[in-house]
Amino acid sequence: MSNPVFPAQALLDEGKTVPVTLQGPAGDIEAAVEGHDPDCPRRNLVAVICHPLPTEGGTMHNKVVTMTARALQQCGATTVRFNFRGVGASAGSWDEGNGEADDVRAVVAWVREQRPDAELWLAGFSFGSGMAYKVSADVKPGGLIMIAPPAGRSSYGFEDIAPFDGPWLVIQGEADEVVDPQKVYAWVDSLPRRPELVRIPDSSHFFHRKLIDLRGAVKNGVRPWLPPPVDGNDA
Repeated sequence: MSNPVFPAQALLDEGKTVPVTLQGPAGDIEAAVEGHDPDCPRRNLVAVICHPLPTEGGTMHNKVVTMTARALQQCGATTVRFNFRGVGASAGSWDEGNGEADDVRAVVAWVREQRPDAELWLAGFSFGSGMAYKVSADVKPGGLIMIAPPAGRSSYGFEDIAPFDGPWLVIQGEADEVVDPQKVYAWVDSLPRRPELVRIPDSSHFFHRKLIDLRGAVKNGVRPWLPPPVDGNDA
């Protein structure tokens, strides 16, 4: 079975969520493609967004993931959310973050095959941000967004990953009860080239009652990186 074609732009322009099934290293990968916000100028940009830890119930429908997608759509981007192996309708089973990184690579490869002229960004929440960071050196996205990255945990090996060399945003809740904010700040400070760090006060790991703040942090953070509107009108 071959991969599907990218959804038609006319369909995405209608604000539809288009389900697609991709071929990954473990079998089917369940994904959803959404176009830019109709009230915003479209940009030649596709953002792939990775969800939190599968073993703790993380899916592409997680509220932080969908709010991140919404923020990027309001910047004019097309977004691709997907389920890691063993989640939802995606085939396979949990692989300790190794196969999951390959899932990200497979989704990115499909986007680049189907939309070769588009700029591609990677984003992720928690475990998903770790997977986005893990593949960034070989995938080389045009931008990287990490939300509540699991820094300081040996299983993710952040210290062994070459720091991303491009536009880079890290968003961290200051009251995160899952990821230690101080370890995130220390990791950012240790990098030879620091990403932009946005701290959201009084925010838990899942940004309860802070999702609007998260949306604003994403939109404000990526604004300088955005490619020009397709129609040339950035009003």
